[in-house]
Amino acid sequence: MAVGGVVTIVVGSIMQWTDASFGFMGLEAAGFNAAMMALVGLLFGAFSQMGFFAYMTLNYIALSVIRRNYMWNALQAYTTLFALGGIGYLLYQDRVKLDNNWIFWVLPLGLGLASWAVAYYKAKLTNNNAFIPTLFLQVVVTLLEAWPSIRGEESNVTAMIFMIIPMFVCNAYQILWLHKLVRKQQTTDSASDAKPAV
Repeated sequence: MAVGGVVTIVVGSIMQWTDASFGFMGLEAAGFNAAMMALVGLLFGAFSQMGFFAYMTLNYIALSVIRRNYMWNALQAYTTLFALGGIGYLLYQDRVKLDNNWIFWVLPLGLGLASWAVAYYKAKLTNNNAFIPTLFLQVVVTLLEAWPSIRGEESNVTAMIFMIIPMFVCNAYQILWLHKLVRKQQTTDSASDAKPAV
């Protein structure tokens, strides 16, 4: 949640400095806007946590049902590509309403490249089996979490950027720390198992 708060303040401040109409009461109330952005960022962080735990539950259930890791990875890879293509198509259909002629290709391309970088780094930290699940989380789960800014009644490019970037960073933070937390828990469990019974 703290990561969400900090990233939202940074993204919101940059957007406010480049577009004075962004934010409440313009640049005159920068401190107030920063506090509001921090609160929104905390909500983004909490929402990201819910999405992350939902994905972990889905992953556990899918592996229990499918029982073949490569089939589940293939399904996640297909869904990731479909999501990137689908979001590009939806934004292309809405380009007149959004008054924008570049978001429909910049968003899928940028999200795909950034997700690939996070997945590649995660695979380097752990093993190659982590690449596809990380890519799925960073693309599909991030898009689902940011769906209100993409297809909401008040959706616009500013709202998309303001919501997608903090969600993406929060998801990346969680997935990159997951193996360290699991390893620490396994070490703690092993140590407690080795203690003699009292």
